[in-house]
Parts: sequence; structure tokens; C-alpha cells
Amino acid sequence: MTRKEPESEMLAAAAAPGVYAPPASAKPSQAQSRQRTREDIESDELRSEVDTPPANEYSGIPLSVDCGPTPAAKRAIDIMGGSMLIGVLWPIWALAAVLIKLDSSGPVFVRQKRIGRNGAEFRFLKFRTMHDSGEQHDLLERLPLGDLTRRLLSPRGRPRNATAVGWALRKTTVDELPQLLNVVRGDMSLVGPRPDIPEIVAAWPEEFRQRHKVKPGMTGLAQVNGRSDITHYEKVRYDLAYVRHHPIARDLKILVKTVSLVISKKGAR
Repeated sequence: MTRKEPESEMLAAAAAPGVYAPPASAKPSQAQSRQRTREDIESDELRSEVDTPPANEYSGIPLSVDCGPTPAAKRAIDIMGGSMLIGVLWPIWALAAVLIKLDSSGPVFVRQKRIGRNGAEFRFLKFRTMHDSGEQHDLLERLPLGDLTRRLLSPRGRPRNATAVGWALRKTTVDELPQLLNVVRGDMSLVGPRPDIPEIVAAWPEEFRQRHKVKPGMTGLAQVNGRSDITHYEKVRYDLAYVRHHPIARDLKILVKTVSLVISKKGAR
């Protein structure tokens, strides 16, 4: 199958019933219809074939996903972009650190084990948002158990153990800024599937782990199409769509959409 164009593939990636997807575009004109590409047609065919996944099976997630080529410039963009953002945003880092120390006892940063490219573990940085060492007190609620076509990535509302400052950092996504260090160091990219903790990855069906064929990112296709308000199944379909096709142009579009998403605070928790 030929590669899909970014927008058409985003729709195809979440085509199952009840799945969060971008709004359908208006009916094309006759001139636009003549310009429909083979990728568009294949995308439509895929959407029509996807039905509600039967028990223990997940339609639209094949056992083998071909990973598209990663542009050579991607690493250079990560280093330059990450370094520039650290330089520009350091006053916010400093303010966050002071507020965290004033609000509750404990370290400013937490270092968590996350699963990266090819299943390798790395230390993931973020600002502490929970009391003491309670960063994973909501783990049971986040595990991918039961019907993954219905279970959200994280429960709605404020985590029980979140501090007042921590909740504000989560809602504004400031708690994720330390991951820029992971990007510069090479553990992560600016754009890619979000890395998960080992406990979550261990609970996934094997085919879900194909998202690890590319480097994880600070933001990704799943994040700009629902963030925490989508299910594990939807997230993995978006991530695998990115694995198949991730040119620089797609990364730039995701980064632009991420800015508006952060401003809106939609799905942040």
C-alpha cells in the first residue's frame, strides 16, 4: 500500500466507531474530486472495512507494521529546537521550581522509567506534581486493562495525590518541559509517540508495541487528536500511523497544532 497523505491517514488511524477523529471536511467540488489521490481512496476503503473490534482482537492494528524512513534532519532539528526552547523558557522553569518547593516537600524533578525506541528503557524527566514520591499513585487507573477500545488513557479530573501547584503545572503542560533535556540528550524527539512506563507497556497486546519502532516524542499524532481524552486503542492507531509515515512536514504540522492544544488546555491532566 502506498503511503497516505498526513490528513487522510489521521482520519484512517481512528476510524473505528466511537473513535475521536478530526471533523470531516466539507464535500469537495467537482474539480477537487478529480484531484483525489490513490492514497485518499485507500483511506476511504480502510475506514469502510473497520468495524467494532471483537473480543481480544483489535481491528486496524496489523501484526506487522512497516516503519517509514526517518529524515536525516530530524535529529538536528531536535537538538537545535530543544536547545532553543530551553534557552527561551528557562524563566518558566525557574518559577516552576520555586513554586514546587514552596508548595510541598520533595524534589523538584522526578525521574521515571519509560520505554523508548526498540523497547529500550530510559530515564524520563518531569517536574514533580504529586505529594512526596506519589507520581504513580494513579497507576492502577491508567493501566490498559479490559476493553482498550473504551478505556481512556487516564481518568478525568484531578489526580487524588496531586499538589495544588502540581495540578496547575499539569493543566498548563509546564510539568513536561524538563523532557526537552531528554530530547537534546537523544532519548526522545520533539515529535513521536509518547513514551509509557514499563507497567503499561507490559499490559499491552504485542502488536501495540510496534509504536516503539520510532523514537518517542514530547508530542505526537495522538496528542493533537485527543490527548488524554482518547482510548488506548485510538492512541495506538494514531501512533502506528505516525510510525508508517513521519516526514518533517508532518512533524511541523503536529508542533503547530500542539501549541494551540496547550493554550486551550484540552485533555490536559
